[in-house]
Amino acid sequence: MENEHDRPTTFFRFEDLRIYHKALEYVDWVYLMASHTKGDPFMISFFERFLTSSKGIALNIAEGSSRNKSQFVYYLKMAKSSVRECVVLSTIAQSRDFITDIEYDDSKNRLMEMTKMIGALIGSLQRSIKPGEQEDDDIPD
Repeated sequence: MENEHDRPTTFFRFEDLRIYHKALEYVDWVYLMASHTKGDPFMISFFERFLTSSKGIALNIAEGSSRNKSQFVYYLKMAKSSVRECVVLSTIAQSRDFITDIEYDDSKNRLMEMTKMIGALIGSLQRSIKPGEQEDDDIPD
């Protein structure tokens, strides 16, 4: 696997964020879990919602990255909301035996890691905003 430090800088800034790649990995994990639905309409409907929430993490990171710092913080908070939705959906999936206890633990660990990473990014952005500073769209694509 390619080392993340060896990747060239990309045109879209969010593609350089580790949290964005963690979010994409989580979407892949949810797709893998959804592949076990075996045509059950309830499970299909459930996993469609789960996929929507998991994609919301990456989508909010991408959308926010093109905004100014304050707006980026807002979108990162929306990404954290999607993380919390995925926690609830993971719990429901486990209680309905859609996923195993081991898969549930894997989901929770991934979600906890992402919420910590998003929180750290929010903190970093908030520290870089000086009081009374006029913000432009200074987070380029």
